[in-house]
Amino acid sequence: MMDMFNWQNASQQAAVLVEKKLADLLGERDQDFSLLFEGMRYSALAGGKRIRPFLTLSIAQLFGGDEEPALSFAAAVEMVHTYSLIHDDLPCMDDDDYRRGRLTNHKVYGEAEAVLAGDALLTMAFEVIANAPADADCRIRAVHALSSAAGARGMVGGQMMDMKAERETPSLATLRRLHDCKTGALIRASAALGCIAAGVQDEDILASCHTYANGIGRAFQIVDDILDVYGDSRLLGKNTGQDAKDGKTTYLSYMTKQEAMQEAVTLTEQAKDALRPYRGSEMLLSFADALLNREK
Repeated sequence: MMDMFNWQNASQQAAVLVEKKLADLLGERDQDFSLLFEGMRYSALAGGKRIRPFLTLSIAQLFGGDEEPALSFAAAVEMVHTYSLIHDDLPCMDDDDYRRGRLTNHKVYGEAEAVLAGDALLTMAFEVIANAPADADCRIRAVHALSSAAGARGMVGGQMMDMKAERETPSLATLRRLHDCKTGALIRASAALGCIAAGVQDEDILASCHTYANGIGRAFQIVDDILDVYGDSRLLGKNTGQDAKDGKTTYLSYMTKQEAMQEAVTLTEQAKDALRPYRGSEMLLSFADALLNREK
């Protein structure tokens, strides 16, 4: 079980658990599929913050859930997140050469191979949920939560909005919705999956977790926009200034750095207020602060 009072220890423990689970799931021995699985492992096991699986595991533990179904759901959400990064980095999307401090998937394996690695991770995520050690109702709810967040009205829809925003400058309201879909949907789903793994049915708890995840998700994107301008590329593991290079509209297109940071602070406090009433939530409150104050 994870340390519920120290987010750094807990996030490290979660990362180790998820890395092992992903390595087990992606350890294909059939030589006909070896290149595909190599590409999947290259991105899925490349490290990163593991924010989404950490949320799933920590919220499941907060509300008394068993680790095994939560770990399956956490691995599934990280697979979906990784697939989205592989596809986002493609020349037809953001055209990035580096991710997490090393060459992007398509730079190593080729564009078609990267597309297939992403496709395979996306579909395998739902296989993992289907095989999770949980009852059928729990697995159905998990499939619905993750597929809704990842699909046309969630992450994929947000990516389409992002591409449109490169041609037509969005309003601030549209920009917020774009990020609520592209980034926020999967973060909210991660929290929902933690609740599902714990068997939570109480509407107040579900609403509190949704508010928490929504707040940290929005704040995360604002800080991301700030770091793209003012961050250290060596710490970030990717080039800074990419948004300006791509002509993207960001929060800094509408507000100063100080104004953007104040909005992120407000969102973080709202998120913390939602979980504060629950005993044992201290670690997640500290985690929200850490995301706000991160340098990478």
